[in-house]
Amino acid sequence: MELYFSIFQKVSLFVLISKINLFQKRNLTYNPMKIIDLRSDTVTKPTKQMLEAMFAAEVGDDVYGEDPTVNALEQKIARLFGKEAALFCPSGTMTNQIAIRIHTQPQEEVICDRMAHIYNYESGGIASNSHISVRLIHSPSGKFTPAEVLENINPDDIHFAPSTLVALENTVNKGGGCYYNAAEVAAISQVCKEKNIKFHLDGARIFNALVALDETAQTHGQYFDTLSVCFSKGLGAPVGSALLGTKAMIQKAVRVRKSFGGGMRQAGYLAAAAIYALDNHVDRLAEDHKKAKVLSEEISKFSYVSEVVPVYTNILIFKLIDQINPTEFSKWLKENGILANPFGKQSIRMVTHLDFDDEMLDEVIKILKKFQ
Repeated sequence: MELYFSIFQKVSLFVLISKINLFQKRNLTYNPMKIIDLRSDTVTKPTKQMLEAMFAAEVGDDVYGEDPTVNALEQKIARLFGKEAALFCPSGTMTNQIAIRIHTQPQEEVICDRMAHIYNYESGGIASNSHISVRLIHSPSGKFTPAEVLENINPDDIHFAPSTLVALENTVNKGGGCYYNAAEVAAISQVCKEKNIKFHLDGARIFNALVALDETAQTHGQYFDTLSVCFSKGLGAPVGSALLGTKAMIQKAVRVRKSFGGGMRQAGYLAAAAIYALDNHVDRLAEDHKKAKVLSEEISKFSYVSEVVPVYTNILIFKLIDQINPTEFSKWLKENGILANPFGKQSIRMVTHLDFDDEMLDEVIKILKKFQ
């Protein structure tokens, strides 16, 4: 049997070498299709410089609080947003769910938009982790107003769940990457303070909003009781988000993270990537926004597109005419080297990111024109 496999391997190798020689003799090169991945900004790979920072990281056991690189990241991100403390976690879903848990008690209620990530894409965690209900605001773009918050606060009546938390998402994923400016956040924060309701930010793409607005992290951070800040989307780190708040809140959060299975040991290798991203990848987000805008302008010209949602940051959502099935369209894109996600009825979402360059932008436009 071993002799058979040995002969088979040699024959296979001979065939492969023969094919390569044939390509060379004909002055041809083997060029497999290059996949352009626009499904999300989570698909980025660490840059060479980021990998070097990761390999050079000094590490320890973070569950014991002894990883110096994790500690440095937590201090850095907390200071950036003007908060007392931070907690490094594996994902933004975890930081959001921890925040909800520490702010609420069973039978209470969180107010958020119907498009919110915490409601749509966190696997029912609000119910299973915190045993609370959800009051949904039905705003047109995922951005709600102070008046809408007021309208959805339950009265002090035993028939209703107490409204104890408002959660805002910035930027709004399902809203095409639209964002709240500091004045809008401040107005909602004031309502929460007057009604003694906690205020949480799902800041999965908060840096995209800050760059687009040319506003500071500290300006926004002052209005929230807790913030979830992601490093693995537009910033290009491979893993991780941080939960920010007061020292007392983060002390509670550490216990909840442990119960969620989120305690990590030598996590400094991951934290080093996040530190590098904060130092090097924030300002360049403007490049992603520009590419998304160019792409939207081209797509709006195609006859098979019925609508393009206004582009604010790095998320592009467009709707296909009724005759085209979005799943089949995504399949056609994949066959032509582009990955993009169906995103609700007749919609396709594309997200620009660190690994999407100008050459890829031109290629995507070229391929989309072929469909037309």
